[in-house]
Amino acid sequence: MKQTHEKTNLKKILIIDDDEDIISLIKIILENESYSVIGASSGEEGIKTAIKQKPELILLDIMMPIMDGWEILKMLRTEESTRKIPVAMLTCKTDVKDKLTGLQEGAIDYITKPFSPEELIERVDKIFKILHI
Repeated sequence: MKQTHEKTNLKKILIIDDDEDIISLIKIILENESYSVIGASSGEEGIKTAIKQKPELILLDIMMPIMDGWEILKMLRTEESTRKIPVAMLTCKTDVKDKLTGLQEGAIDYITKPFSPEELIERVDKIFKILHI
């Protein structure tokens, strides 16, 4: 894709996950679909990046050291500049209880790992369609 200095219409997605390989994989999958993707490998870095970059969507892992995804989600919801950014949980936790918690805490979707590239693309596309972004 040709880079220009003009502002592009790419939708920006932030991935917050402590696994760099997952970030790289998702980045490849979504950039092939013309999304702009940024990665953050810790909760603190993710929150700072969300405030600075203002992504249209955050994909958030739950199981991370120091600050887990639930804490990060709560912090994103209390911060004025990130409160309205949609967050989809992206996790290995498959319990119905965890899915319900995610949705009750304000997550727009709950995507479980492992996922196929097609499923990830479909879910992300659907989120943007629902939000009319």
